[in-house]
Amino acid sequence: MDGDFRTEFVREPGALKQHPALVLNADYRPLSYYPLSLWAWQDAIKAAWLDRVDIVAEYDEVVRSPSTEIRIPSVVVLKDYVKPQKRVAFTRFNLFLRDGFRCQYCGSKGDLTFDHVVPRAAGGVTSWENVVAACAPCNLRKGSKSLRRAGMSLRKPPRRPQAEELRNTGRRFPPNHLHESWIDFLYWDTELDA
Repeated sequence: MDGDFRTEFVREPGALKQHPALVLNADYRPLSYYPLSLWAWQDAIKAAWLDRVDIVAEYDEVVRSPSTEIRIPSVVVLKDYVKPQKRVAFTRFNLFLRDGFRCQYCGSKGDLTFDHVVPRAAGGVTSWENVVAACAPCNLRKGSKSLRRAGMSLRKPPRRPQAEELRNTGRRFPPNHLHESWIDFLYWDTELDA
């Protein structure tokens, strides 16, 4: 056999990998906005087959088994409501999200890391109230000095975010691709411009 026999044997079209399903909670809101709650098409079909979700919208493409043909879901709604978490986990991603993916010293967007406002060497702890997003140059410039000694200031003071606040912040960062069938479910609860 010449060519790649595995691709011909499996016959999985590459385009099917590009068909994620938007996952909505039972109240028709996304489980999360950033990252956007998406499932691979295989997981969406499995959940529908197991009667865990209702399919609200579909792509034009289909997948086939020997006995069934199914259109690929583009939007699914959970049948059981998942209660949103009240407590926000202290993670690098959530920290960057809280700070809008910007350095809290200079406002730049690239090359982010995090910085202890009160340095650990001076007794600072790793907590929401003492850690901010910082670009590498600002982090190096500040080092283990206090803000005053480094001649720097914060754009806003660090604090523990509320879960709803973080979800709303995440809505300001849409992914690179939004399928047209998702739009009605992503922004229906936003305030309209007058």
